[in-house]
Amino acid sequence: MNALILINPKAAGGRAQKLFPLIQDHLNAHLGPVKHIQIEMPESIDAGLHLLAQTKPNTRVVIVGGDGTLNQVLPGLMYSAFEIGLVPYGSGNDCARAWGLHGMMWQEALQFALSGKAQAIDLGQVELAAGQTHFFHSSLAVGFDASVGNRALAGPKFLRGLPRYLLATFRELAHLRNWDMRISVDGVTAHQGTTLLGSTLNTPSYGGGMPAVPHALIDDGKLNLLMGGQFNRLQTLLMLPRLLMGLHLSHSRIKTEAFLRAEINSSQALPIAADGESLGFSNQISIEVLPSALNVIRR
Repeated sequence: MNALILINPKAAGGRAQKLFPLIQDHLNAHLGPVKHIQIEMPESIDAGLHLLAQTKPNTRVVIVGGDGTLNQVLPGLMYSAFEIGLVPYGSGNDCARAWGLHGMMWQEALQFALSGKAQAIDLGQVELAAGQTHFFHSSLAVGFDASVGNRALAGPKFLRGLPRYLLATFRELAHLRNWDMRISVDGVTAHQGTTLLGSTLNTPSYGGGMPAVPHALIDDGKLNLLMGGQFNRLQTLLMLPRLLMGLHLSHSRIKTEAFLRAEINSSQALPIAADGESLGFSNQISIEVLPSALNVIRR
């Protein structure tokens, strides 16, 4: 088996680059069944995509980074003959949770990524008003949670995961706004009116472990829309504990629905983020599932 290990030097606030010599030493001591391993630390996403374009089919590609790292190299991985492993080393790591990797030390995750069995999972695709197309593996946030995600990107580097997103949430509450949205699911209007958020999840959690759609599956051929009606600051603040415990879906203004294709339209420019990475703003958003688009090493 051939393997390519891609380390994002910017992941985890730059701490991931320190893994390069540690991974080399670990592989020298515990080579296992993999005979041909290439370790690279590309300086940019474009450089990483170029490496993938030069990589032989049927190679096992191991990504060292977080949700954002995986998101940015998806165009070079999806619908390919690659088998994708992950060593979680990011801020949110919701993909790692969905793949059964949460809590693993990097050594254990690396060994599993190199020796585990590949299984197909779904991805999501989004097209914006200007015609840009993007992909996501965990979530597409639209509205309030996209604004929170954008604040989290600019948050203090010493915070990771859920604490980073909670701080961003409290900061965003001071600027809370709702948007006018019309959301259709597989051709049927599912929600129309003043809306806090209209986000899509493939994984059960987002935002560093918030169980937004606890019943979501990454291999069922569907995505899951999470819709929140109008909320003020106090109502949003009171909703947070319920969200953290996965009890928010019983609220009368929170709905979730599985779908193949969804459309979100608004008279306003809506903030959007894919896997925690900002996509800017758009008033027209088309989302669809890409079934079995990625072969990954997961439990």
